Amino acid sequence: MPTATDIPVDVRPLDAAAELLALLQDTTTEPRADAQLEALTLAVSADLPVLLWGEPGIGKTAVLNQLADALELPLTTVIASVHEPSDFSGLPVVGDDPAEQGVPMAPPDWAVRLVRAGHGLLFLDELSTAPPAVQAALLRVVLERRIGALRLPPGVRIVAAANPRSSAADGWELSPPLANRFVHLQWAHDHDVVVRGLGGTWPRAALPRLDPGRLHDAVAFARRAVCGLLAARPGLVHQLPKNEAGRGGPWPSPRSWEMALRLVAFATAADVSREVLSMLVRGAVGDGPGLELLASLDRMDLPDPEVLLADPEAAVLPERGDLRQTVLDGVVEAVRKRPDQSRWDAAWSLLVLALDTGAPDLVVVPAATLAALRRDDWQVPAAIERLAGAVSVSRRADRADRSAVGAGGCR
Repeated sequence: MPTATDIPVDVRPLDAAAELLALLQDTTTEPRADAQLEALTLAVSADLPVLLWGEPGIGKTAVLNQLADALELPLTTVIASVHEPSDFSGLPVVGDDPAEQGVPMAPPDWAVRLVRAGHGLLFLDELSTAPPAVQAALLRVVLERRIGALRLPPGVRIVAAANPRSSAADGWELSPPLANRFVHLQWAHDHDVVVRGLGGTWPRAALPRLDPGRLHDAVAFARRAVCGLLAARPGLVHQLPKNEAGRGGPWPSPRSWEMALRLVAFATAADVSREVLSMLVRGAVGDGPGLELLASLDRMDLPDPEVLLADPEAAVLPERGDLRQTVLDGVVEAVRKRPDQSRWDAAWSLLVLALDTGAPDLVVVPAATLAALRRDDWQVPAAIERLAGAVSVSRRADRADRSAVGAGGCR
């Protein structure tokens, strides 16, 4: 066993500790599917301010450090709760002739470093513990990228983190104007990610790959989706929540709808999953309006009934039952608006396709409606015989269910 005399004299007491710490910090990364990390990187790519909500200790700060390393951006961390409003609005500096030159607002050193670098990741931590006066000073920082008289360059991205008020130290609800400037993402730990990360391998953050050939179509698709929804639902354009907690989260306004439009365009160009897109649009405009937008996007992806009627043999129907029902109803409505023997026959072929590839009950109502559209001089197609059995069985099952319910109610 070595003694004190065996230790080289040029080794300091903490050298071994430093070496051990270096070994513990020596980790690597790997490609790994992570929806919340993908949502964060896409919002950062879209140059939108992001606010990560999560309980203390789940790794919000760690993921920002890893994100900055992966994107090769210098990370500037600012603890919002320990700063004064003047740290964000600028400190007045009196010049030689204030009456002639005015009094400029000098920015803090961290803002100057970001401007000199020309790019970077500004991390505003502990946002929910910042008092209202500091939150008010942050409004221009987040939206206009201005600190005092200085404007941050386009290469700077802004991400913030906050704890829910229930778990924040002297926490405050976010003011509505500040909350409405962020894309809100709920951050939760993933058990497998934590275990593998503690073993030395964390998921790798990477910006989404945008398809150059889809950029124009992605913009047109996003504009059509958002504008179509708001034209049909004008009440969604601006809805300030009635309670304080709701106003401190995502809610719909012209500003947040503009963010949602940008996110849909980026998500379309990057072909991200529906889960990621759902996180983003709900984080911009709130759960209710966000889900309505997602439903609107689903309807936009549905095939045109006229295309289906023109070539029923090549038709591909949606897998999801609700979307398939919408398509079949649209086909029948198209025949009703422009009745014709060939179109009527094509509609029956599409109903047979739906019967062969999905749940039989989805064809019951469209088949009954389509049958009622028949003209006296139209021949009955052979396809209707295949549907007659399914419709009859479905109706008998429906009557049996109603009878069982009625019998149960009489007991």
